[in-house]
Amino acid sequence: MYDYTIVGGGIVGLSVGMALTKKYPGKKILVLEKEQELASHQTGHNSGVIHSGIYYKPGSYKARFAKQGSQSMVEFCQKHDIAYDNCGKVIVATNEQERPLLENLYQRGLENGLSIKRLNKEELLEVEPHVNGVEAIFVSATGIVDYKMVSNKYAEIIKDHDGDIHCGEEVNQIAELPDGVTVETNKQTYQTKFLINCAGLQSDRIAKLAGYHIDMKIVSFRGEYFKLKPEKRHLVRNLIYPVPNPEFPFLGVHFTREINGEVEAGPNAVLGFKREGYKKTDINVKDLAEVLGYKGFLRLARKYMKVGMGEMVRSVSKKKFVESLQQLIPEIRSEDLVAAPAGVRAQALNSDGTLVDDFQIIQGKKSLHVCNAPSPAATASIEIGKEIVRRIG
Repeated sequence: MYDYTIVGGGIVGLSVGMALTKKYPGKKILVLEKEQELASHQTGHNSGVIHSGIYYKPGSYKARFAKQGSQSMVEFCQKHDIAYDNCGKVIVATNEQERPLLENLYQRGLENGLSIKRLNKEELLEVEPHVNGVEAIFVSATGIVDYKMVSNKYAEIIKDHDGDIHCGEEVNQIAELPDGVTVETNKQTYQTKFLINCAGLQSDRIAKLAGYHIDMKIVSFRGEYFKLKPEKRHLVRNLIYPVPNPEFPFLGVHFTREINGEVEAGPNAVLGFKREGYKKTDINVKDLAEVLGYKGFLRLARKYMKVGMGEMVRSVSKKKFVESLQQLIPEIRSEDLVAAPAGVRAQALNSDGTLVDDFQIIQGKKSLHVCNAPSPAATASIEIGKEIVRRIG
């Protein structure tokens, strides 16, 4: 009998396991991951940004946990000798029409208690000499790290406290009983006193297996990237972001220097035809039919038809993708870019067509379900782990 069983071996599930070992030493903890290795999906395809929390609604979990997490993540990396760089980033208004949006973002950053600075055009060029912009915000509390390395350290800490981590075990059945939970995988059956669902792209399905019919569905969005060729990396010193569309939950194509020195450009955001599909050709009939038959998605599609079509065009046309990048760095040319691995974002969508804007944690009788934890969940993972342990304590 385990005291706590966690479904999902991504960065959030592992952070919960680590937090449990610290608060309840001696308790029996199990992490179940269906893939053969940990952090295989959203975590392992993450661009590695330590986010500040500037974008998020003041007082929200995202805003609070990102701000706290940007500090606790750096402290964790320092303690465990994990390479990171607190390099800062610029958010750039490329024309006069974007100035009011940039100002709104600046005010939101102040409300969220961040140390940020306005940059005029000349000051911006001192920070990023190749950027096209009329004004910018410099966000100092932004950095880069390898989140898979962080996840592996979380796992090591769990094991050091006698926790069990089983990969290659997919949960098929869950029975929540008055005295505990029975969890059946493709290999064996476990008894646990409490279940914590951190299954990311499969979190709504795990909640349903446990008997909770939540009014939301996970919709997968694929983010496609390019990387700058080595001889063009000098065009980007650190992180360069556009002013985001305030009505769309994605940040627009941007440039990210990674901890290994490579520079990533992207992503777009297109509907995934498979929940865990990283290629344009990845299709799962069940996943696709489930999304297309969901009234919430149909309402969302109608609302964002124009934006969605633009994302799809960028997906099939490198020329259009490059044109988006050139708004930030005009010197970029198609031949400067090589295709890079895509990422997938698990975004919860309500049946009324609204996107779930904040982290969503649902309390069960003998279980707890993290049903929406997209970016900045990696940044905030330590704080999310603490919050979940606080709730079940």
